[in-house]
Amino acid sequence: MSALRSPTTPSVTAALAAAVLAVTAACSGAVAAPTSAPTPAAVQGSDPGGGRDGLFGAITSGTIGAPGIGDPAFPGDGNGGYDVRHYLLRLSYDPATKRLAGSATIRARAVQDLTSFNLDLRGLTVSRVAVDGATAGFGRQGDELTIRPAYRISKGDRFEVTVDYSGLPEPIRDYVNLGTYGFVATADGSFVTSEPNGAKTWFPSNDHPADKATYDFEITVPAGLTAIANGELDGEPKTVDGKTTFVWREKHPMASYLATMTTGKFEIRTGKSDKGLPIYAAVAPVFRGSLDNLYTETAKITDYWSTVFGPYPFSSTGGVIDDYSSGYALENQTKPIYGGFSPESGIIAHELAHQWFGDSVSITRWKDLWLNEGFATYAEWLWAEHRGEATAEALFKRYYANAADPMWTYPPGDARATDLFNNSVYVRGAMTLHALRKAIGDAVFFPLLKKWTAEHRYGNVTTEQFVALAEQMSGKKLTALFDAWLFQPRRPAAVA
Repeated sequence: MSALRSPTTPSVTAALAAAVLAVTAACSGAVAAPTSAPTPAAVQGSDPGGGRDGLFGAITSGTIGAPGIGDPAFPGDGNGGYDVRHYLLRLSYDPATKRLAGSATIRARAVQDLTSFNLDLRGLTVSRVAVDGATAGFGRQGDELTIRPAYRISKGDRFEVTVDYSGLPEPIRDYVNLGTYGFVATADGSFVTSEPNGAKTWFPSNDHPADKATYDFEITVPAGLTAIANGELDGEPKTVDGKTTFVWREKHPMASYLATMTTGKFEIRTGKSDKGLPIYAAVAPVFRGSLDNLYTETAKITDYWSTVFGPYPFSSTGGVIDDYSSGYALENQTKPIYGGFSPESGIIAHELAHQWFGDSVSITRWKDLWLNEGFATYAEWLWAEHRGEATAEALFKRYYANAADPMWTYPPGDARATDLFNNSVYVRGAMTLHALRKAIGDAVFFPLLKKWTAEHRYGNVTTEQFVALAEQMSGKKLTALFDAWLFQPRRPAAVA
């Protein structure tokens, strides 16, 4: 993610404080009338792992899936007890009424015995829930949809949940720190950017990046509008009775916050990059003059990053410029979106770098967000270096020279839930990588980036894993370097 630049920001780097987080406890939506409604029960025993195959800790032998995945910084996000494998989202949206109707079919595997489990869903009215085709009981409490299947699900079982729902989706708003995100209604459609936990504003999900899944989207909108989602179009859109259905498939694992159903009037250009990668670029009509630049820069940058970071991890690349003025861009998988502005080359480079760092290689816990934003910011510096605009060393020194910068009091290796997208996570995160590059040399640093993206392709990672790999490949003890740059609330000593 990146935000619009301020006039005081160096021209070749992004102003990287962005607006997109709310603490889940603040998100209270309307509650649907339950059918055979059980009261959501407390979790039996301690379940720090939240049922994620030991991702956060041990799994208990309880039968109630935890109402959180186990991320200490965001205890209400995600859910325990199961691992989602695939989402099929059948969605219909009418911008005239702002009404969304959906049917979500979720294929999952139980990682503990389950007599009930939760999905994240904010507002919206649930009319029916079924598990493996059998009607299931359900209840609502805050942003939790608790489901009680007709039978006990055993650990290791694969099961399928279908939730039918509808209503007027509302985005999450945090006017103090983070702005508006999730499902945003626009004059002609919808602008959907869900980082960090806004997926629940438009579909029931395990809304945390630790549980990635593949996706199919079947999105119906009034004829004349376009529906854009992740992955690639499956066939030509079909129009029946004044409504057009677009089918998109993302066959690679994706975190829920990267999913989108952006709709409205768009002008579109498709084709292939020089390396043969399919491209889908779309812009709202007011930005028609930016379509060719978006297409060309996206193709060029994606191809270049594949030489620096390793093979592109997905089946297509692209970008979307909508006319909703969000003030930020988000790295929606395969289709970064730019809210109400024509992005300059550096911001496109940032969002496309995220396709490797954040989208393919995803964080296990939000505190490690620097693994996304620090890497994408450093990619901006590398892009500036590649273009001959400024070296990464010059940019590093420019930021280091400001001893009064507030980022020195914010350790980026421990991103805070109340200030997740602090500038330190971006800039000081990038500076950490440059300090590492200077310490181990280019001959190790750039192969390290490729090995990192190759070993963890489509997976989840932690800071500890990156430190371990850097030490392994360099043969150096790097604990002090990473501690100074990531975990201390002060400016590190100058790097030679």
